[in-house]
Amino acid sequence: MQIFVCIKQVPDSGQIRVHPVTNTIMRQGVPTIINPYDLFGLEEALRLRDRFGGQVTVMTMGPPMAVESLRKAMTFGADRAVLLTDRIFAGSDTLATSYALAQLIRKAGETWGEPDIVFCGKQTIDGDTAQVGPGIARRLGLSQLTYVSGIDDLDMVDRKILVRRRGDHGVQVLRSVMPVMITMMEGSNEIRRGTQADALRAAQAEIVQWNGAAAGIEDTAMCGLRGSPTVVKKVFAPTARAEKAEKIATGTETPAALAETLIDAIFTRQPVLQADLLQQAATH
Repeated sequence: MQIFVCIKQVPDSGQIRVHPVTNTIMRQGVPTIINPYDLFGLEEALRLRDRFGGQVTVMTMGPPMAVESLRKAMTFGADRAVLLTDRIFAGSDTLATSYALAQLIRKAGETWGEPDIVFCGKQTIDGDTAQVGPGIARRLGLSQLTYVSGIDDLDMVDRKILVRRRGDHGVQVLRSVMPVMITMMEGSNEIRRGTQADALRAAQAEIVQWNGAAAGIEDTAMCGLRGSPTVVKKVFAPTARAEKAEKIATGTETPAALAETLIDAIFTRQPVLQADLLQQAATH
């Protein structure tokens, strides 16, 4: 089984700064990490490989320094890593990014075998759009299984997969035919501790690096700023809240009484929320 995992090297969210003039995120001098949501996809891919065999390939689009995140992913147990790096990708929005990654997946599929599953995190912590995974699926014609919280069954003979997906009003159980694109939710698993053997292998591994031409990208107008119709008008840090936390006292410590007191306090301050919940309850 061939499993591809798309990851992204992102700025550490605890140290992100916004440029006061350009209103853009300042990435210089900010430590980078693997997008935390992508780690849930990587762990799920490794678990499937451990159960059913096959190979896990991690891949990303970014500057040459992104090899650090790919090598880190290999310390967890990924079999190979691919970096798509080229100046033509600079300034890519989600539309251009999904185009480039879809081409990368096509090229990787021609090289190592077509993927049965492509994993992404549900979104990235620097963009928070949740658009790239579905964009890749649309371009490659893959079934989309988004916001997946668990994989319950995988039948390699009939090539079917059964997953749990978080919806607005509960959990959906979906069955799909592979190949599929899966975007994983947070809390669905916990990334493993890599073995010493994996760490040594990752340190010595050759990271495959392709530019746009090597990945088979012919239409460069679809890449970078030229292929990015999104316009970011302004980026700003939220203003710190001035009001202090309120202490709510109750005369009893029983769980039921505490819950009732807290619910009453919330509904007193947010009557619209109470009306919305009552309306939802009446329709189910």
